[in-house]
Amino acid sequence: MEQKTDYAALAAELSALTDGVPYETANLANAAALLWERLPEINWAGFYKMEGGKLILGPFQGKPACIVIPIGRGVCGTAAAENRTQLVYDVHEFPGHIACDCASNSEIVVPIRVGGEIWGVLDIDSPKIGRFTDEDKNGLEHFASVLEKIL
Repeated sequence: MEQKTDYAALAAELSALTDGVPYETANLANAAALLWERLPEINWAGFYKMEGGKLILGPFQGKPACIVIPIGRGVCGTAAAENRTQLVYDVHEFPGHIACDCASNSEIVVPIRVGGEIWGVLDIDSPKIGRFTDEDKNGLEHFASVLEKIL
């Protein structure tokens, strides 16, 4: 039986970890660590922050990653350009996919907004094709909304 993630509990734990903490990097680092610890079958979890019209690598868990992603390129850049979550069943079928880790086969990227503008994205990769579902999408969008309140 496939393990389900309790996204409500995950968001509550993130709220508890970040409550009253005014340090962006620390909060993002703990958020990445929390996802890394709680989500099964992933090989990367982290953030890219919008800086100077491009996405720049932020806190993460996993192998070293691409440092700069242009808006509109790859799954992260597409999520930022379209301002909507990208749930990719098989990254090898995604036009313009940027392969930072050849072991990644599926991906979900959730835009993070502050003041109505794209602040950056939450990016999670998996070695399993089809790892992410609509349930993950809804849960991770809620997780991102917790961060939006503190950034």
